[in-house]
Amino acid sequence: MQLKDIFASRAMRMKASEIRELLKLLDQPGILSFAGGIPDPNLFPAEAFAEAFQGALSGGQQAQSLQYSVSEGYLPLKEWIVGQMARMGVDCDPDNILITSGSQQGLDYLGKLFLSPGDTALVTAPTYLGALAAFNAYEPRYDQLNLSGNRTAQSYRDGAAQNGGAVKFAYLSADFANPTGETVGQADRERLLDLAEDLQCAIVEDGAYQDLRYDGDPVPPILALEQAKKGTLDNCRTIYCGTFSKTLSPGLRVGWIVAARPVIAQMVLIKQAADLHSPTLNQMAVNAVARQQFDSHVEKVRAAYKARRDAMLRALKQHMPPGVDWTRPEGGMFIWITLPAGLNGAQLLARSLDSVKVAFVPGQAFFADGGGPNTIRLSYSVLDEAAIEEGIARLARLIAETLAELDAVSPRQVSAEVV
Repeated sequence: MQLKDIFASRAMRMKASEIRELLKLLDQPGILSFAGGIPDPNLFPAEAFAEAFQGALSGGQQAQSLQYSVSEGYLPLKEWIVGQMARMGVDCDPDNILITSGSQQGLDYLGKLFLSPGDTALVTAPTYLGALAAFNAYEPRYDQLNLSGNRTAQSYRDGAAQNGGAVKFAYLSADFANPTGETVGQADRERLLDLAEDLQCAIVEDGAYQDLRYDGDPVPPILALEQAKKGTLDNCRTIYCGTFSKTLSPGLRVGWIVAARPVIAQMVLIKQAADLHSPTLNQMAVNAVARQQFDSHVEKVRAAYKARRDAMLRALKQHMPPGVDWTRPEGGMFIWITLPAGLNGAQLLARSLDSVKVAFVPGQAFFADGGGPNTIRLSYSVLDEAAIEEGIARLARLIAETLAELDAVSPRQVSAEVV
């Protein structure tokens, strides 16, 4: 007998993250990586954090920064988040906020809180791979959330009931989603609120990229739209997940959840059982840096990523062969590529790493049902503009060569329309 033979059934649903594995490629010489959707380390406010940590470890502050603390989170940081949420149209107080070890921990806690085996989670296709990984351990069924389609609430209910459970929540990243970079318009956000009201389920709004808008007008968060209708946050079914990972630092693992007080109270119990509290030292440092320079730093980050997004869009237009399509995000870190039918993203990656030294993420991993074999995700956040141009040119040549080889075997009908 081996211990793996007595693992819980949930362990069978836990899989290695393709993204985490691909991050290992960043250290290989000669690889131009569009794979990891990670911030550029050259943009971290390192000096500000050095000062913040020094302050948190001196002048008597170490008695608090190095000690056990409350599970709810460091109060001054929660008070700063209250102001930040107010700027987005959400009126909350510190009791509506739980500090988490990154927004990924928040997603895990929400899966634990809402999902029993066989319950249904509504997710977009594609959706954030990390959300699927967080929810999978709680053995849900997935159904596709398509706000532009004609699915009725009853059809979602029927599907969930056939599997012996209920629809518990709809999960989505409404702004510059990972992996597509797309943004959900206000009309569709309103439609989702109506659907959730009919289904009597929660909405999990992942705001990881909320601050990284480069073009267009901001759309109110779903939580803000719901609160405008219901008056008080404690009557809202939307749960907002925020993070400092894409703006200040991912390594400190500081995120937050904003929700009705009964939800926060229950999640505090989950956190007490899991890790007692997120590191107080990190929370104190993030609070100091956010209060000092959050807006100015985010403005700097936006300018850098906007230039890189524009460079990638130019390179795609210049180099990609006909039949390849892509999204045009207004913010975030990602562009989603749809390849002609017959191409497989995973197979293309293996060939790309071997022949042109370009890394990306195959799109199939982002589909709960295993679809999307002819899709890939590109991130423009780390490479400079010259490297982006070179990497896209290499990748485009490989795609053109692969398409030519396929056509030699079985000619395809490919649109000549310029993307």
